[in-house]
Amino acid sequence: MGNLFSRSANDLPPKIGLGIVVLGFLFVLAISYYFTPKYSRVGYMPTQPIPFDHALHAGQLGLDCRFCHSYVEKSGFSNLPTTQTCMNCHRQIKMDSPKLAPLRESWETGKPINWVRIHQLPDYVYFDHSAHVNRGVSCVSCHGKVNRMKEVYHEMPLSMSWCLDCHRNPEYFVRPQDKVFDMDWRPEDEGKEQIKMGKTLVKERGIHPPENCDACHR
Repeated sequence: MGNLFSRSANDLPPKIGLGIVVLGFLFVLAISYYFTPKYSRVGYMPTQPIPFDHALHAGQLGLDCRFCHSYVEKSGFSNLPTTQTCMNCHRQIKMDSPKLAPLRESWETGKPINWVRIHQLPDYVYFDHSAHVNRGVSCVSCHGKVNRMKEVYHEMPLSMSWCLDCHRNPEYFVRPQDKVFDMDWRPEDEGKEQIKMGKTLVKERGIHPPENCDACHR
């Protein structure tokens, strides 16, 4: 009785094995990108109830971040501006603009504006805004050049490895305290000057960012 399979069938097991290895590698590669914030969050730019133009307010008009996000230096959370904060200006400026209809409605009814949150960390991650800005980490480091964004979008990945890069090398990110909310500030020599200045600030302020798990996962 002849063989059921030809000699070429002997090559099938190693070929199948190699195929499984290649497919496994591609699967892991896909997971490492498509299941991370770099793909799922970066670029996220939801439609807001009011088209607030950061490039106009924070850029052209030069409003300080703390005018709207008034508790960022005192609280673990960066608060959104209240209707009252917006109306401080818009009771005199663009009072009849159709784009500000939700603002006027909020003012008349007392109901808050339902802003759509853009930067959202997982529930198991603890992040304290005040701890970072009070040690010289600028808004730009995490949110990008917001003062140049007509519509704010999610620019940085905010992943664990991304956060650890800063915790392990804070000298690359800290800046003078009076420059934390200056979006366009940069050292004259961004390379050598930043590292030299950063190391000095880290030493003077006793900055020792934790790298252990329970620092963020509480």
